[in-house]
Amino acid sequence: MRDGNVVVIGGGYAGIRLAKKLDAAAHVTLVDRKEVFFHRIASLRAGVRPEWTGAPFIPYDRLLTHGSVVVGKAVRVDTVERQVVLATGDRLPYDVLVVATGADYPEPARFVGSSPDEAAKAFAEHQHNIATAEHILVVGGGPSGVELSAEIRLARPDARVTLAHSGQELLHSTGSARAGRKARTWLESHDVAVRLDSFMSPGHDFATYRDAHGGVLAADLSFWATGTTPNTLWLRLAGHGDWLNGSGHVKVDRTLRVEGRPDVFAVGDVNDVAELKVTPAALAQAEVAAHNILSYLRSPGRHSKKSRSYRAVHRTPLIVPFGPADGVTMLPVPLGETAVLGTRTTAVAKAKNLMTPYMRRQLGYSAA
Repeated sequence: MRDGNVVVIGGGYAGIRLAKKLDAAAHVTLVDRKEVFFHRIASLRAGVRPEWTGAPFIPYDRLLTHGSVVVGKAVRVDTVERQVVLATGDRLPYDVLVVATGADYPEPARFVGSSPDEAAKAFAEHQHNIATAEHILVVGGGPSGVELSAEIRLARPDARVTLAHSGQELLHSTGSARAGRKARTWLESHDVAVRLDSFMSPGHDFATYRDAHGGVLAADLSFWATGTTPNTLWLRLAGHGDWLNGSGHVKVDRTLRVEGRPDVFAVGDVNDVAELKVTPAALAQAEVAAHNILSYLRSPGRHSKKSRSYRAVHRTPLIVPFGPADGVTMLPVPLGETAVLGTRTTAVAKAKNLMTPYMRRQLGYSAA
């Protein structure tokens, strides 16, 4: 017997883990505007290398055994009738609602359009632009900026590549200065110009950029890897701005419930949990939320004593590939230290296949 209707809005990493976890225990409906799962971890390479164009797209059709996946756009939440309203006008009743709409990333780590074909065309355009550019600028020295710079350099050994970062060291958000130094050493040894303390902004014409010191840089192609924006504008437009904090993230309590809403949860990049927004954290949140949702469904109307509190993941393993055969892995160890591992570990764990076989298996497909 399955308990209650659970509607999950958003089919990213947290959303699919949560839906799959609840599939046998509740009536699950997963709503996403895309007809396929977008494996964002593979998107940077897909934007550079043609042979990877299709890798980020994995169909949802084998994800759930009992539940269903609805392709559509949620535009409103009726908290009185407890229904999710879609752009088509269809209404999905819920006993528990989960907001897992994630965050919007800069291209090429973005699903462009509404179909895999449209997104693949966007990847192909990036591939063409990279293949023909003379000078490529990447702005942002976090994990995405470093990874993209390395992918571009390996694909275009003859092009001029510059990575500009506003901070004093690369990968500073990870808290590992050693990892930042390793990334810089790799990039510079591969003839990528690394500009630190360079807050860039577009110049007066299409192909120039200025830093905070007045310096001008000319480049015929640029990518901005400077952060993400939570996908919550739809909630604000639907009259639920009180669910959001100043940065647009959904405010949640320790059980990952939306504040003041015992039947509404928010997981992954979309919420305001103070931690590095990475896939392992999203998956950990999904596990805790799944437990708490089942506790709620089995004791509706009140917080169950069996609810679990989510502990923010301040120290999580983080892998930054430098192409398919190199990179840096940051692994938390006791006493607050971080072990920094190199080529072999990084290549096996992520860099070679970007976790694509693993994600295909999660969605019910073979690894190949």
